[in-house]
Amino acid sequence: MEINWTDFFAPVWLSVKISVITSIIVFILATAAAKAMAGRKFPGYSLLETVMLLPLVLPPTVVGFVLLVVLGRRSWIGRWYEQMTEHTILFTWGAAVIAAVVVAFPLVYRTVKAGFEGVEPDLEDAARAQGASELQVLRYVTLPLAGRSLAAGYVLGFARGLGEFGATIMVAGNIPGRTQTVPTAIYVAVDGGNMTLAWMWVCSIIVMSAVMLIFVNRRT
Repeated sequence: MEINWTDFFAPVWLSVKISVITSIIVFILATAAAKAMAGRKFPGYSLLETVMLLPLVLPPTVVGFVLLVVLGRRSWIGRWYEQMTEHTILFTWGAAVIAAVVVAFPLVYRTVKAGFEGVEPDLEDAARAQGASELQVLRYVTLPLAGRSLAAGYVLGFARGLGEFGATIMVAGNIPGRTQTVPTAIYVAVDGGNMTLAWMWVCSIIVMSAVMLIFVNRRT
């Protein structure tokens, strides 16, 4: 069977774009949340963390349904966005990014938080005693010591964005050339009996994931 390379690469490039953007956004959000929550207890702590971790245990389709309601035309967010841009959020690649960020956040948060909690407080206090500001403590002590967890968190965010299917198909659909990612393309190819094309997309995801792991392992 002759392969249309334009059709083959379109989901690949879109998946890479979504994964890169997702990994950056979720890494920033999860790192900020993890730093704020690590080693602290306050009223409502358990409830807040439960809410942040909820997408980890919910089926992706449930997450997608909630996002469908929250971002739809009947919601104030959906109406506001449509008034500002004259376009809807749903069934765009941006909606796929939002879905991937929500689903990936708990994984990255837990990983990065574990790294922050593994840093000895005495080392941070010693830096403060030497006159370091909180920003300097964070930059020169906390972040380097939690580096492996930060790198692992970033990879998890990238991988989750790359492989997201359930929530993505709910809010972004499967529009070839516009919102079709590799996971949704694989599903369509298998459903249509095109196993050669499905295997090619599967191999593309395996290669991209392996490259990310090798890069991070070398950096850490």
